[in-house]
Amino acid sequence: MKKLGVIALLVTVLAIALWQWPNPDSPLLTESESFRVETQLPDNFFDEHVSPVLTQRCVVCHACYDAPCQLKMTSSEGIARGANKEKVYEGTRITAAQPNRMFLDAHSTDAWRERGFFDVLPAEHQTTTSKTQSSVLAQMLLLKKQHPLPDTHHLGSGFDISLNRENQCPTIDEMGGYIAEQPLGGMPYALPGLTDIEHNTLMQWIHNGAPLSEPKILSDELKAEVLALEKWLNGDSSKMQLSARYIYEHLFTSHLYFEDVTAEKATPQFFNLVRSRTPSGEPIDIIATRRPFDDPKIDRVYYRLQPVFSTIVSKTHQAYAINEALIDKWHSWFVDANFEVSTLPSYEPEVAANPLTAFDSLPVESRYRFMLERAQNTIMGYIKGPVCRGQVALNVINDRFWVFFVDPDIAASKKMNAFYASQRENLHLPAEKDSSALAVNWVKYAKRQGEYLRARTAFMNEEFKNGEHLNIASIWDGDGNNTNASLTVFRHFDNATVVKGMTGEPTKTAWVIDYALLERIHYLLVAGFDVYGNYGHQLMTRLYMDFLRMEGESNFLNLLPPKTRHTLLSEWYQNASPELTDYLEGDINSFEQPSGIVFDTDRPQQELYQMLLEHLSDVLPAESTFDKSMLSDEQFSALANLDFLPAKQATLMPETTVIVVRDDTDPGKIDVFTALRNSAHYNVNSLFEEEENREPSKDSITLVHGLLGSYPDAFWFIKASEVIGSIEHLHTIQSEADYKALLDKVGMRRTNSEFWTFSDNLLQWSKEQYPIEGGLLDYNRLEDR
Repeated sequence: MKKLGVIALLVTVLAIALWQWPNPDSPLLTESESFRVETQLPDNFFDEHVSPVLTQRCVVCHACYDAPCQLKMTSSEGIARGANKEKVYEGTRITAAQPNRMFLDAHSTDAWRERGFFDVLPAEHQTTTSKTQSSVLAQMLLLKKQHPLPDTHHLGSGFDISLNRENQCPTIDEMGGYIAEQPLGGMPYALPGLTDIEHNTLMQWIHNGAPLSEPKILSDELKAEVLALEKWLNGDSSKMQLSARYIYEHLFTSHLYFEDVTAEKATPQFFNLVRSRTPSGEPIDIIATRRPFDDPKIDRVYYRLQPVFSTIVSKTHQAYAINEALIDKWHSWFVDANFEVSTLPSYEPEVAANPLTAFDSLPVESRYRFMLERAQNTIMGYIKGPVCRGQVALNVINDRFWVFFVDPDIAASKKMNAFYASQRENLHLPAEKDSSALAVNWVKYAKRQGEYLRARTAFMNEEFKNGEHLNIASIWDGDGNNTNASLTVFRHFDNATVVKGMTGEPTKTAWVIDYALLERIHYLLVAGFDVYGNYGHQLMTRLYMDFLRMEGESNFLNLLPPKTRHTLLSEWYQNASPELTDYLEGDINSFEQPSGIVFDTDRPQQELYQMLLEHLSDVLPAESTFDKSMLSDEQFSALANLDFLPAKQATLMPETTVIVVRDDTDPGKIDVFTALRNSAHYNVNSLFEEEENREPSKDSITLVHGLLGSYPDAFWFIKASEVIGSIEHLHTIQSEADYKALLDKVGMRRTNSEFWTFSDNLLQWSKEQYPIEGGLLDYNRLEDR
């Protein structure tokens, strides 16, 4: 009897579990509206009606590698490709994953299906059910329509908006179970739903088979520009082939555009620089490799311009202007320069992954000046190039620091060239290992980096032993006209931004970058980084970057008195491990020659910053000015004083707050500011224990005019007359509850029914202000506070 009782209990439990478990065969949703199926929608229906809705409501979350379920909705091809259950950001994988890059790794819907992507649009030739019943996208829209956001300030426990949440990614066969289990999981997820007009537009499109846009055609004027540049890049000489390879490996993440044929304040047609098996005049046949320097497995590579017809999103956008002046400089560096190429370098990883070996025939000055000419773009590649987010990759840098560059005349001297040539073996990079590298290889690279730094210190001690000193003239002044001479890097936890100039209050640390350092940063973090790589590859990249950061910092410190160098290092690396302390205090940082700069105070770092401001005064970008017709000087001053917000209040602020100020009399008129939190750390050398290294008592805010950053965490939406009171309120908050109360007054939360109207106005303002450099924001990091 006892056995029968246990069996009965188990049967009951199982029955309850099965009753509660979502049934994959649960009914799909149906549309309450009746839509007429057109024999053929107007030719422009997708571009004029559907695309604007998808762009402004879907692309703001579904773009780049971090698009949920890899559903990239930035192009017709991405929508047709569909979704995939695999995660791109998977730092624990043992072996490298298969790359799935749009317009590179596959070029047809069938090819994507073979790679595990499934359709989100209606099934072709569907006759047994309605189009909405065979479309994941339609079901997600209907689910949102039937289960809108709760009418509350906050989302509640039914939503998970964490970046590392487990995405469900249901196929159409699994949608019934998803609907039963996730009634609040409709799209747009954790944001207000579409208006009736927007919803009906998409449903009408889906009911008619969801036709996508036809391929676009370039104008004759643009075709001529493309052919001219391709002709130049694909010269037959070994000299030109090597130069073109160098240019490609540095610009493959950039969006090129022809400045001379772009109308003023217009968004240009952008292009990707790609490797092709076919020459100009023939259809591009892309050579798809994991990294730009991998073996193309073909005798002759052609460098081609592939038009970018996808929606431009800020987080991946690197606008790079091509104009006559730039081409003249390229010609002088790579054609007119006096050098010979006897043999083209191989694509063996040990050669190709090390630019100091692969391009040793190219003059160092040509290489360095090429990168300096658009230094912001060069550094930006590290942030926007191969990844869209990565806290492990970015916790290697401070939250805000300034960057300067060694003058090319010094960096490209004959003695420096000879020194670089002597150090090729020590300058191998982890990228020479494949994307399934073993982390134990790190020891070898650490040893080589140490040997390089010791050799560099010995070289510098020898060079500056006779009274010659490093001084302000050692810093590149932009040749008197290039605003790339100084940069500010902002880190926003797992993403970052690079701007020209010395933005904000004086920074805790700064870098001075020479040719070898700039080249290695690019080949470590851009050309050599594989977001699909295994944990060993990603770990070695992160660990090696520690050395490059310290090298840049050391270069800056060398401009200061020897005693100050050691004092500042101790301040920058508080609570460092014994191993790191030994490294910092050892002979690797033993350059003891005095600086050639005379300091008059006991604060030489601040003096040096002031000298650099004066040295670079002709090339510092003009400050963006606020709208004086809308804001008074007093109101702007209140905003600007956020730079001096006490640490307690700064810590309660999110990483990136976009402050939208609207005119009191004209609600459609706005101005925009961005408040960036600078999260202080005792040191940034810890790989996994970042919170333990936080120093909140030194947190601060930097306010910039305009829209800065790609991932806003919070929005303020206030009248001009409310600015002073809102900032005063911010100064009083003491707790998370106080911050939430502040947002009740000034915030535009993701739950607000007016959110999309606000978003549309902000993005329109951005498009008008930044027609070339701007792009859509990403809303995946919007907080629910």
